[in-house]
Amino acid sequence: MYQALYRKYRPTVFEDVVGQDHITSTLKSSFEKGKVFHAYLFTGTRGTGKTTCAKILAKAICCENPKQGEPCGECSACLSIAQGNATDISEIDAASNNGVNDIRDLKEQVNFLPVALKYRVYIIDEVHMLSTPAFNALLKTLEEPPAHVVFILATTEVHKLPATILSRCQRFDFHRLEPEVICGRMEKIAKEEGFTITPGAALKIAALADGGMRDALSILDQCSACEKNITEQVIADVCGVADQAETSLLVEYIKNKDAAGAIAIVDKLYRNSVDMKKLVFELISCFRNLMIVKTVKDSRKLIVCSDQEYINLKSLSEGFTLSEIIENLSTLQVAGETMSVTAARSDVELCIVRLCTPELQSSAAALSKRISDLEKQVLALSSGTVKVTAPKKEVAKTPPQKPVEEKLIDEEIPLPVSENDAPAQEEFLKETHIVQPVEEPTQTQPELVSQWPEILAVLKKSCPLMAGVLKDSRAYIGGGRLLIDSKLSQFRELINSDVKYRDHIRKAAEQVLGVSYNLGPYRPAPKVQQTADDPLLEFKKNVDNLMK
Repeated sequence: MYQALYRKYRPTVFEDVVGQDHITSTLKSSFEKGKVFHAYLFTGTRGTGKTTCAKILAKAICCENPKQGEPCGECSACLSIAQGNATDISEIDAASNNGVNDIRDLKEQVNFLPVALKYRVYIIDEVHMLSTPAFNALLKTLEEPPAHVVFILATTEVHKLPATILSRCQRFDFHRLEPEVICGRMEKIAKEEGFTITPGAALKIAALADGGMRDALSILDQCSACEKNITEQVIADVCGVADQAETSLLVEYIKNKDAAGAIAIVDKLYRNSVDMKKLVFELISCFRNLMIVKTVKDSRKLIVCSDQEYINLKSLSEGFTLSEIIENLSTLQVAGETMSVTAARSDVELCIVRLCTPELQSSAAALSKRISDLEKQVLALSSGTVKVTAPKKEVAKTPPQKPVEEKLIDEEIPLPVSENDAPAQEEFLKETHIVQPVEEPTQTQPELVSQWPEILAVLKKSCPLMAGVLKDSRAYIGGGRLLIDSKLSQFRELINSDVKYRDHIRKAAEQVLGVSYNLGPYRPAPKVQQTADDPLLEFKKNVDNLMK
């Protein structure tokens, strides 16, 4: 039967354990001095060597001919433990044997002397899964076990262990393995197994393994079954993750706010059977790296990637502000946590559209950024760096008035006002759009634009978002302006957020009407109030008196 690589190349002595020198050197030193403690606690993330070191520790304390704290590997004790035949070594899975009765059985067994070895060794894996009564039953035995008993506890969640258990063990914390350590181990195993792996592929596996050697060897084993020359593309195909180039291209589209291009990449990855949830976490990892590049001076040491990929990250980071990176990272994290199984693709597409359309993001950070952008526009206008010109007109001089704090207007073209004209229309934000003078209409009331549906059809091609917002709207021409009548609050928010939306409307209207108009909101003229001097009211009053 084929033996998995992580089992075939499992270390048998402390010297073979990589990346945990702070633990192996301490254990070897203590055994050389004859110090064997009654309880050890190994804690750390998965695949970092806890169970492996526990088995080596069992061999080391039972070995008949130890050498500098290492098991000899040749005596009957070492051979029986290696073959799994030692009756004095018990491995207990606390995930499935976590009840108080299981621990009571163990307490009865510890009183028996070892059959063939120096010690009876109990390796309890995932010890944090024990129930509270089980911990209480274990406590007394763990505190004062018989001299021939050694406990080795292993866990990935040490915070779940009671303090009374922690205080009775010699604790050893296993670290995540460095990428170069994992890469070196994989390259050595690949050479012995007769296949090759590129440096970029080794780094990709190290990043996916997240510091765990067992996970890295499992991925390597899976890839070697498909190809003898393992590249990054092979890893992407086997593991169902996006290729680095495709991920970078997707981030490039997000940077350029190109939702259509980004959706096309997602569609391509979906058709290639890329796991959508993994794609989100790939994007999270990418934006995390961009954040590190932006904030840390010597960021190369904190990012697991090739030199070329790091250069690409530096280039990508120049197109983002730090606030944009953090906002995008937060949006992706929320998407990753709330993604459904049945609608993963649409969840990813929704997230991508939000990333490409900042005005759709409603978080406090996104709103703060939009306010900041508006403040910059106001500052530019007030400082005179942005000048708005308009056709010269004769305007009657009025005495100076106290400035009133109000919203900025769209254009500086005053509306003609006469006794019969409708009240002056409210205007949108200022901008640098300059148009030729338009002949003032002679009618007193704004004229309905019958070609408005045609204008919206043209607008839909250039800006689908704004066309959708204006779906049920109408437009009028009055005072030399194109006045838009929309009941949706999103219209006001969008048109004030970015000049590009106003430009799209103007260009669409100019293409249909042949004239470039300034924009303004439509407000119907107020109804004329009938006063007491109105002849009609006087006539009605006389009729009412006659009917009495």
